[in-house]
Amino acid sequence: MRSIKAENTQYDGRSFEELRHECLQNGVLFEDPDFPAADSSLYYSQSVPVNIEWKRPKELCDNPKFIVGNADRTDICQGQLGDCWLLAAIASLTLKKDAMARVIPHDQDFDHRYAGIFHFQFWQHNKWLDVVVDDRLPSVRNQLILLHSASNNEFWSALLEKAYAKMHGSYEALKGGTTMEAMEDFTGGVGEMYETKKAPRNLFSIMKKALDRGSMMGCSIDITSSAESEAKTASGLVKGHAYSITGLEEVNFRGQKVQLIRIRNPWGQVEWNGPWSDKSREWNYVDSAEKNRILQNSAEDGEFWMEFEDFKRNYDKVEICNMTPDSLTDDTKRHWEVSLFEGNWIRGSTAGGCRNYIDTFWTNPQFKLLLEDADDDDDVCSVVIALMQKNRRKLRKEGLDLETIGFAVYEAPEDDDQAGKDFFRYHASKARSRTYINLREVSERFTLPPGKYLLVPTTFQPHHEADFLVRIFSEKKASALEMGNNIDADLPDPPMPTQPEEETDEEKGLRRLFNQLSGEDKAISVRELQQMLNGVLSRRREIKFDGLSLSTCHSIINLMDVDNTGKLEFQEFKVFWEKMKKWIMLFLSFDTDRSGKMSSYELRIALKAAGMHLNNKLLQLVGLRFADDSYDIDFDDYLTCIVRLENMFRAFQALDKFKRGRVKMNIMQVKPHLCNT
Repeated sequence: MRSIKAENTQYDGRSFEELRHECLQNGVLFEDPDFPAADSSLYYSQSVPVNIEWKRPKELCDNPKFIVGNADRTDICQGQLGDCWLLAAIASLTLKKDAMARVIPHDQDFDHRYAGIFHFQFWQHNKWLDVVVDDRLPSVRNQLILLHSASNNEFWSALLEKAYAKMHGSYEALKGGTTMEAMEDFTGGVGEMYETKKAPRNLFSIMKKALDRGSMMGCSIDITSSAESEAKTASGLVKGHAYSITGLEEVNFRGQKVQLIRIRNPWGQVEWNGPWSDKSREWNYVDSAEKNRILQNSAEDGEFWMEFEDFKRNYDKVEICNMTPDSLTDDTKRHWEVSLFEGNWIRGSTAGGCRNYIDTFWTNPQFKLLLEDADDDDDVCSVVIALMQKNRRKLRKEGLDLETIGFAVYEAPEDDDQAGKDFFRYHASKARSRTYINLREVSERFTLPPGKYLLVPTTFQPHHEADFLVRIFSEKKASALEMGNNIDADLPDPPMPTQPEEETDEEKGLRRLFNQLSGEDKAISVRELQQMLNGVLSRRREIKFDGLSLSTCHSIINLMDVDNTGKLEFQEFKVFWEKMKKWIMLFLSFDTDRSGKMSSYELRIALKAAGMHLNNKLLQLVGLRFADDSYDIDFDDYLTCIVRLENMFRAFQALDKFKRGRVKMNIMQVKPHLCNT
């Protein structure tokens, strides 16, 4: 496995080695300030139901060991936490030794250099994290109450669970999940899901090939109500419970080939009691050498065999985490090309919702994918697209849970800018996720003809905020880029103001009003400008607003005051008025219901029409600054926004003498430009 250095996650930035060394030097045992031995580390929504004591392994037994013999799937017994999904993934991890060595570094034990500190490594959002914990574990009457080993002096699995809980904020945050989620966190792999009742005919060979190639697999039985959760059936299976798949075999049985699957219950007990279970009579008709090889002295250890057809009838879902995404469909290993993007859905700007909401759907982040070369053995391109929402477990204590997410893929239009509303109105998707669902990750495998495609990841409902990660895997080299990523402005020089004798009736009226307000210096201050504009605009019935703020008028003077007097002369005001009329027409064209407000989602188009292109990050910031709770922008905020942006673009362009798109500024140059916006 290629070694990628993991990031330290401790709040003070120190590494496991540094912390352990300090504890050994000072002769103390580590106490983790980031994840204290306190109720808050257990629960965030309820009080701890029993009297829990946090104890170190040396207080629980005489001769604690990190790992006894080899870490294997029998070391994992579920405690009083609904995280069987995590335990099933840990059981699968024990079968993949190279991946396990990454997650569970073996430079730690209770003997040599013991300091009460341990560490584990997990993959999160395209990074490996090194998570440090102390070894104080929740116990009742000297017994571990959460994940533990069948051996009472072995602690790697309990400490692994603690580190995983720390990464997500608390033990309670681990309640409920999919085995796939933890499998990906242990490997950085890509997950896929099959429904057994709708699976392809070759599901057994797909799973066998996956297992032979080191993929991790889990399975579960659906429930129809919460009352069925972890209910045991007459056949010994448990509903709503995550199992791991640990083996697949074909055996000769009475002259016929029978397909068998081995499954493990993370409880370490409660097994299937139907055909091919541990002591069933079917095994009497299998060659003794083959029987001994497959059964390996089976006991009541939570692991059992069953016929594959019985498996499909009884289980509903299979989750597979591939170390390489192509390992399921081809006999030879191939190197997949990977493109990765991180993004956000922000209300008012890029949280557009699914295609049902056509007015905002187009504002979602968009990614262009160029598939140039077909697969070696076909005229199409194999692509795996995975959309993951980030940090949702950690946000549970703030009342936020998983969003319902999905994505659509379109043939891309020719231009390189963000596709607009009309494109999606008149073009159907070429591929999409099977459903919108509240899982951490939605992934699909597609075969597409070579060409240019547009990927649009979304939440189901608009205005729902989340951070996301998109991973695109392709068999051949494929280029991918985020759309709407340019920042540019095409701001023509303002026209020369007309001479007094050539003024229109409108300009003559403005001059009369201007002269009434200005003093001997023939210029108006910011408050006089506010009075003048509010007076003029209030006569225009199509504009509904409560008046321009002083802040907006300051921004206007900063933009138009070319001689730096802090006031506007009439010629400067006339130039501004021409701009103002254009901006008013733009605003009215997007205020479709004549409410006096425009949707903040339309701001991208309005600014583009005014000659300014913003990327998603800037649009998100502008939307958060100027949009109200209904994702609308009133005329005053719209004008403030557009004036300040032109101010900034003109200031930048003045400094960017070589048109490179970047400038160097010292503190004295920064200061006036900050003041002018």
